[in-house]
Amino acid sequence: MSQEKSPDATTKVVKMNKSYTIMISLIVALGGFLLGFDSAVISGAVKGITVYFEMTEWMLGFSVGCVVFGAMAGNLMAGPAADYFGRKKVLIVVAALFTISATWSAMATGYVEFITARIIGGIGIGGAILIAPIYIAEIAPPKLRGSLVSFNQLNIVIGISVAYFSNYFLVDLGEDSWRYMLGVEAIPALIYFAALFTVPRSPRWLIQKLNKVELARKVLAKVGGEEYAEITIQEIQRGIDKKEPKGKLADLFQSKYTTIMIIAFGIAFFQQITGINAVFYYAPTIFEQAGGSTDSSFLQAIVVGLTNLVFTIVAIMYIDRLGRKPLLLIGTSFMTIALLMATFAFNNASYEFNVTSLNKVENDEIRRALTPLKGKTFDGQAALFKEVAPLLKEDSFLVFKRNEITNFIQINATLVLVAILLYVASFAISLGPVMWTLFSEVFPTNIKGIAISAVGFFNSLVSFSVTQVFPWELSNLGPTSTFAIYALLSFCAILFVSKFVVETKGKTLEQVQEALIRK
Repeated sequence: MSQEKSPDATTKVVKMNKSYTIMISLIVALGGFLLGFDSAVISGAVKGITVYFEMTEWMLGFSVGCVVFGAMAGNLMAGPAADYFGRKKVLIVVAALFTISATWSAMATGYVEFITARIIGGIGIGGAILIAPIYIAEIAPPKLRGSLVSFNQLNIVIGISVAYFSNYFLVDLGEDSWRYMLGVEAIPALIYFAALFTVPRSPRWLIQKLNKVELARKVLAKVGGEEYAEITIQEIQRGIDKKEPKGKLADLFQSKYTTIMIIAFGIAFFQQITGINAVFYYAPTIFEQAGGSTDSSFLQAIVVGLTNLVFTIVAIMYIDRLGRKPLLLIGTSFMTIALLMATFAFNNASYEFNVTSLNKVENDEIRRALTPLKGKTFDGQAALFKEVAPLLKEDSFLVFKRNEITNFIQINATLVLVAILLYVASFAISLGPVMWTLFSEVFPTNIKGIAISAVGFFNSLVSFSVTQVFPWELSNLGPTSTFAIYALLSFCAILFVSKFVVETKGKTLEQVQEALIRK
């Protein structure tokens, strides 16, 4: 009799206590906001830190990408720490790391000091991206779990958008504006730190790790009432009784999991190798390469962030209607088109040396050295660099490639903007959110934890590689070749999805595993 009543009773009490659950989920999901903010805020500080710390392309690439390097360490540490100390305590530490990183990076006076502060923030990112969704999933009632867990992904893209807005309003504060851009993150980080003390510990962790059933009952009663608490406790205890042996890293290489691991590692690879973090981290730099002013490039970066936000919401709306594979195919196809558009725009750019463009050069030594080129026009960067290199010292040539080249470019800037927006929108409906959905569905329960950690680590490693190399690519290969490479990789992603990814929409986890696990 109780089994027949329980679903209706659970639904009824969940409705009565929905506001409490939403409030707790929103507090925890602030970790996603800080993750997104921290990832994107560096885009506005690139020029300032390059000058202040006298960075080469590789130093700049590492200063941006080291956050991902820290995130890999956070990926590896967060899971075991959350199992041992609890989800809440780890999230509090994550909030503290974000606060320390923001404050220290804003005050840094040396390159090593700056890198150290950035890596600390990266560890916070690695912890937030894994533990915040786990906590929300463990405390949310089944009928609310999907939408509440999606708060974290939504907050990530909101954080990215807010970072672009913040950079836009702070860029005019002078040569130290980069310090304010990085330091402002400490405000939401402190709010997150304080707010986490108001959330309860995960009821599932309390039972599974500490066997504190009564404490868990109090938390669950606040979420859904006494009857819901009793039903949920029974489910948790049944799960403990029939729990399979915990998976080990070696288990991932069993032949029966081959198809699953090909899909997981393939999607993790293509999500990052197609250049999304290069666009997010260096958006103003890309727009300046297209000849935009500093102010307009920051304003265009805001539009990039808003596009990412809007189309992430679209993905959340349609992922269960259209399915995972169709969204991936649509998204990667339009990503390829967008990257080809950017390649075409930069390939057809020319560089004109006239009185107006030469007068825009701020460095007097470089301007005088380039004066003999007055009246010349170059059809591409390769021809330009071949002519300019002999006229400048090595360090001056580096400054020219980074800062002064934009004064001479003649390009269809509108096409570049449309291409970048189409690329971001396409990513936001496909590889961005769909990857994590697939990861939650394709892995069997006994290896899910270790598998997500391993694939997440690999995903971060690829992201680090892309962000490390991107400044060098822009300066040495030029934007035409850089975007052409990303377009080719995006096309490879279409082929991979077509051949290997299976549709999981409307299937139970057991049905998915039956289809993927080799007998």
